[in-house]
Amino acid sequence: QVQLVESGGGLVQAGGSLRLSCAASGSIFSIKIRGWYRQAPGKQRELVASITSAGRRNYADSVKGRFTISRDNAWNTVYLQMNSLKPEDTAVYYCNFNRYDDMNYWGKGTLVTVSS
Repeated sequence: QVQLVESGGGLVQAGGSLRLSCAASGSIFSIKIRGWYRQAPGKQRELVASITSAGRRNYADSVKGRFTISRDNAWNTVYLQMNSLKPEDTAVYYCNFNRYDDMNYWGKGTLVTVSS
C-alpha cells in the first residue's frame, strides 16, 4: 500500500507561483510513474505532469514551460513547481503513483485557485 498526502495549494493571483508537494509513505519501491493530475469544476481529471522511475518527464501542453515536476533523492516526495499561473489552472490537484502492475494510488487533492 502507498499513502499520498498533497500540500501547498492555495489562492494566488494570476502570474504568481505555487509549489505543490506530495509526500508518500508505504511500499514505494514498485512505483513506475509519479504524477500530478488536476480536475477543474465540470471537467474531467487530466494529467498535468509525470516523472518515470528513470527520470523521464512528461507535461501537458497547457503547462509546458510553466510547470516543473521534480522529486527528492529518496523518491518519497514529488513536487510540482507552478509558475506564471493562469486562472485556467484553477483546479484540485491530485498526486498519483502508478505501480508496475498498473495499480494506481491517489492522494485526496489540494485546491489551487488562481484569481485574475
